[in-house]
Amino acid sequence: MFRNVRFYRLNSAWPDTEQQLAEQLAAAAFRPCGAYTERSTGWESPTGDPDSPLCRRVDGADLVRLRSQTRLLPAAAIEDALETRVEEYRERTQEEPSRREKRKLKQQTRDELLPKALLKSERTAGFVIGAESLVAVNTLSDNRAERFLDHLRAPLGSLDVAPLSFRRPVAELLTQIFLGDAPRGFVLGHECRMQDPSDTRATIRCADVDLGDAAVRKHVSDGMRLTHLGVEFNNVMSCVIDHNGGISKLKLTGMDGKDEAADDDPLARLDAEFVLLTGTLRQLIGSLKQALGGYDEEAAAA
Repeated sequence: MFRNVRFYRLNSAWPDTEQQLAEQLAAAAFRPCGAYTERSTGWESPTGDPDSPLCRRVDGADLVRLRSQTRLLPAAAIEDALETRVEEYRERTQEEPSRREKRKLKQQTRDELLPKALLKSERTAGFVIGAESLVAVNTLSDNRAERFLDHLRAPLGSLDVAPLSFRRPVAELLTQIFLGDAPRGFVLGHECRMQDPSDTRATIRCADVDLGDAAVRKHVSDGMRLTHLGVEFNNVMSCVIDHNGGISKLKLTGMDGKDEAADDDPLARLDAEFVLLTGTLRQLIGSLKQALGGYDEEAAAA
């Protein structure tokens, strides 16, 4: 369901009911691109059913999904078609088009090709636990996360959020786990990424290796800084945590390859997966909070 997660702290009010949230999101519902529209973005039902509400509240967590649709019109395709128009102009007028005329021809070419362009959709899911002031977005991209939050902010009128941060850096915990002093619930995984603090281009990536090997740990002892570390959490989740607290390669134990009967209720299956995901991530945030001395309240209020 979620492969990557960026966490945020919610500092403003959140709708009390699923119905209230769905009605507010409806003001910014997704609409497909028109013939001459290059991009359209809005909220769609996270269940995949166009007739369902634009959010799904399960166990106090609201699942929402943003959809962006783009018309794919490569610049090279416009230039090729423009050459034909320019040649037709020369034959018709017996002269070269001026810069102004060429711009006009290019716009006409683009307008003619745009309705025929292929459509591509990008979806970004997220969830909000209002009672715990927690927002999670299924991406590690800054731009994509900001676009998600901006489109969530618009129908709600306001949305005060800040990246989730703790009193001590997440990097301290990664180093602690890496050096064999993991807090309860955390187990060292099999991949990591290190960076030279004096030269950010100098990096080391380790995958499918024994990170407990003295030769591997020596890199950190010699001054390399951990930026990513694979961990297992509570025997129910594996992931890679970066030094900013972002989660990637998230995998819930038992979710892959599970038997799915043909008559399974897709909505019930979605709810079950969502409950498992949010429950596990709640536990993870609680453990991070405990290990890192609590939330950084000053950063959250900034």
